[in-house]
Amino acid sequence: MSGNAWWMMGLAILVGAMLPLQGLINARLGAQIGGPIVGAFVSFLVGSIVLGAYLVIARHQIGLGAASGMPMWVWMGGLLGAFYVAVVTLLIPRLGPATMMCLVIFGQVTAALLLDKFGVLQSTPRTVDAVRIAGAVLVMAGVILVAAPWRR
Repeated sequence: MSGNAWWMMGLAILVGAMLPLQGLINARLGAQIGGPIVGAFVSFLVGSIVLGAYLVIARHQIGLGAASGMPMWVWMGGLLGAFYVAVVTLLIPRLGPATMMCLVIFGQVTAALLLDKFGVLQSTPRTVDAVRIAGAVLVMAGVILVAAPWRR
């Protein structure tokens, strides 16, 4: 594996490590200012301001003209992101960060395998073989061990 690939994998791990902290921060914010949806909204608002400031400072051009001819589903990313942040903000205080993130990761792995198999939004489908399915099963086993519902 090249040095560039290791750097990208490390960055992905760092971003993943930030997700439970983001969920806890948003939940605390929501508890103080009006609930989980308000906390999620403020999170998106702050993120939008930061990204907007970056675009202005970097003098990045925004090409929305081409977007008018694109299908409506291309705008779903924001909707899916808002749904994710709102649900995590709502559930993380109830499930705990470890259980919540394990469940999220299991959902991600399962969906990613299906997206790979059927080639959704990419040119060629990718193989989903027994080894990859075994990996998803191991992730689920980890979710069960971390969540430990029998301990409640």
